[in-house]
Amino acid sequence: MYNRAEVVDQNFTQFVSTGKFPPARTPTSLEGSGLSPSRLVQLFESQVASRHLDLRARILKNSNLCFYTIGSSGHEGNAVFGNVFRLDDMAFLHYRSGALMLERAKQLPGSTSIYDTMLSFVASSEDPIAGGRHKVFGSLPLMVPPQTSTIASHLPKAMGAALSIQKAKDLGLNSVMADDSVVLCTFGDASANHSTSLGAINAAAWTAYQNVRMPLAFICEDNGIGISVSTPSGWIQNNFSNRPGLKYFKGDGLNLIDLYVQTKSAEEYVRQRRRPVFLHMETVRLLGHAGSDMEFNYHTLAKIEALEFNDPLLHSARLLIENSILSAEEILKLYEQTRSRIQHVGQYVIHRPKLLKPEDIRSAVTACTQMKTAPDLPEENLREKTFDREYARLKTPQHMAKLINYGLTDILLRYKNAAIFGEDVAQKGGVYNVTEGLYSKFGAKRVFNSLLDEQSILGTAIGLSHNGFLPIPEIQFLAYVHNAEDQIRGEAATLAFFSQGQFTNPMVIRIAGLPYQKGFGGHFHNDNSLAIFRDIPGVILAVPSNGADAVKMMRACVRKAYEEGRVIVFVEPIALYMTKDLHQEGDKEWSSAYPQPEEEISFGEFGVHGQGKDLTILTYGNGYYFSRQAEKILREKHGVNCKIIDLRWISPLPTESLMKEIQHDKNILIVDECRKSGSLSEALVTMIVENSAKIPNIKVLAAHDCFITLGVAAAAGLPSRDDIIQSCLSLLGKNTEKK
Repeated sequence: MYNRAEVVDQNFTQFVSTGKFPPARTPTSLEGSGLSPSRLVQLFESQVASRHLDLRARILKNSNLCFYTIGSSGHEGNAVFGNVFRLDDMAFLHYRSGALMLERAKQLPGSTSIYDTMLSFVASSEDPIAGGRHKVFGSLPLMVPPQTSTIASHLPKAMGAALSIQKAKDLGLNSVMADDSVVLCTFGDASANHSTSLGAINAAAWTAYQNVRMPLAFICEDNGIGISVSTPSGWIQNNFSNRPGLKYFKGDGLNLIDLYVQTKSAEEYVRQRRRPVFLHMETVRLLGHAGSDMEFNYHTLAKIEALEFNDPLLHSARLLIENSILSAEEILKLYEQTRSRIQHVGQYVIHRPKLLKPEDIRSAVTACTQMKTAPDLPEENLREKTFDREYARLKTPQHMAKLINYGLTDILLRYKNAAIFGEDVAQKGGVYNVTEGLYSKFGAKRVFNSLLDEQSILGTAIGLSHNGFLPIPEIQFLAYVHNAEDQIRGEAATLAFFSQGQFTNPMVIRIAGLPYQKGFGGHFHNDNSLAIFRDIPGVILAVPSNGADAVKMMRACVRKAYEEGRVIVFVEPIALYMTKDLHQEGDKEWSSAYPQPEEEISFGEFGVHGQGKDLTILTYGNGYYFSRQAEKILREKHGVNCKIIDLRWISPLPTESLMKEIQHDKNILIVDECRKSGSLSEALVTMIVENSAKIPNIKVLAAHDCFITLGVAAAAGLPSRDDIIQSCLSLLGKNTEKK
């Protein structure tokens, strides 16, 4: 019989009726376990409801009425976790957490978890968490942020959330979690091998090893297989049971009594000791990986039947009968009543409304249900005291790195929940001294070093923001972000979308990047590609070209993150950090006094230099710097008058205002320091062509599709001042012979 869901369903009824139960694999006694008979029945009820939700999903899928069949069958023992951990313990959950969610919901009177889950199965717009955008386990009242990943990429942010609890307490912040809360995250044995989960577990243990509080419960639900690939016997226990800084517990997922005892021990340890635990639940997987998975392709029928006989519901039924809590008849009555209830709910939800319009789907990309107002600017006497000797230098022109440092100082003063962290940012002050002195001014609770793991840095940012912080993490170099891009793409950027703005993770990610860096090269330190950020819905990408703009843009970014929960990437051009001069040594035309505290550059506000009618240059970052140099030569030596637009905001592009600015321009040169393929230039050309009544002459000057080399040739293949001059002359049909 190929429909294993029907087989498992029928087996339960038949085996309970005949008393054919699998033997216990862990000897236990209800007496002394702390688990009361009524609580055992309650856990069993959640297990049964979870099972029938899986069965109903398969039935609805056969009629194309359900769109998700990765179920929790075999993992129903995780109901224990929903019972033991408190409602204010934030939970980041695996996709097989059906029983856990049902049991956790019982802590909140009035919850309608079965109905809510069924709404998500059929992708109804009335699903209270994702609104029909995806099937996720999530709930604001239950403090379960929705997860969409199957590879444990939620573990880094669980680690960050756990780290935030003591920090929030020490700083007196209005946090989401209570001071004695813990964080739990569940994942599978196959996901435990992924670099993301290994990095998060290592980061938590590394932190705890240094006696920093990390109240985090890693819960590995080990069913022995990842889709079709078996997990080696003993691998999880041997891999995680003897790690420094991490306490290991093991529970039998087929025995509610044993699992309850072990979970209570783990919960008490992590809550009292404030140190991470690894809770290992051994269980089985039933009904395959998902509805489309044919287990016969990789398992024999004998093995499938053996696994099905180890059904956790059969084990729980045996415990109830052995302890004279319920009879076989009462168990079967409960089972069928639950089936009937879920069948009726299923029949109702298929008629509930669905998302149909693109604008309705899109509306959640940047949704935020808890808007805030930015705090007032700090008092001047506090600023003067904090800046100390630097206060007198605020009016003296400085380069970008120093101005950003001043800007971060004011931001930390204004936003008491802001925290800056990353590799080497504390005592050292960062590789380029941009964060110099912030550690001594604001302390280790707000300015701290991370370990060398970008996944952990960004995960920490997401986790901190879940508990009321405004994180400003630093990624040391642009190329390094590729080690962790899923933390932005798959986690941070999707949270508002899959929770309809009920959960947000505001942050401003500072990244030192782009090319032209001298004496410190190779493509890992001169990365000229921003494509990774531009195609992520909802993410704002900012690239300043000078120090004054950097400060004013950073202020706008932090405000936007604080007030609207936005995820913002702020790329700082390394080559311009220390640049002071524009045309000649000593002219100080690329230096600026520190902007007044209230000055900001709003989103989409681009800069315009000159009003020349001959040609318009669209550019940003280093391109704007070189275009300014070229403009002077073009004007003085060639009689060409240019207008230069510094885009500043790379994504989303302010299409309407940009087109209004260039609508009458006849010649447009796009200068893009990123590689031509996949660069912003492609979007700019498309924008101009699609929105122009009369298409102007357009030319693109972008970097070659090549990696950047080390040494004197580091700028070869990148747009230069002279390249810009020649491109302008060529576009105007003038002699392009170099003079």
